[in-house]
Amino acid sequence: MWIFGGGALYAVSLSLGLRQGEALAIQWRDVDLESRTLAIRHTLQRYAGAYHLDPPKTKQSHRTIGLPVPVAEALRRHRERQEFEKKRAGDLWNASWGFVFCNEVGEPLSGQWVTRRCQAKLAALGLPRQRYHDLSHAAATFLIAQGVPLRVVTEVLGHSTITTTANSYGHVSLELTRDATDRGAELLYATP
Repeated sequence: MWIFGGGALYAVSLSLGLRQGEALAIQWRDVDLESRTLAIRHTLQRYAGAYHLDPPKTKQSHRTIGLPVPVAEALRRHRERQEFEKKRAGDLWNASWGFVFCNEVGEPLSGQWVTRRCQAKLAALGLPRQRYHDLSHAAATFLIAQGVPLRVVTEVLGHSTITTTANSYGHVSLELTRDATDRGAELLYATP
């Protein structure tokens, strides 16, 4: 049975902080593995009994993000597996969508199905239950902890304002400022 690209899907979401609908809407035309970029142009939504590619959540959510080398490599391997699956599915493959992350015949993945699968993997690893959105939260936390400027984190996440990012991840900034002031105090108050 073909794996829907879970490893690559989780790598993209965790590294780039994508919303689930954004990740599931990625089409191969949005990915440039040579320049290591990913364009977020749509979000996948299901309503009226069908899947739809809608505009991203906000104007700022429409963005192009640089892909880290390991994520680009995961996508490259995923594309190779998907090409194998296309051949195996033959005429059953739905080429009209062109999704990066899809089922075994090229059709959209249900967000609920992906969430259940993610939770099952966590449970199998003995890890606590998490929401899919927690991947985005973790990505932001990692970026901030690495000292990436809040303005850049805002752009990566596609937040409408830096205030949204600051309000959502202020606790991380507080921990980092406390660490920075502790380091400064060590220098200021060190005894010779």
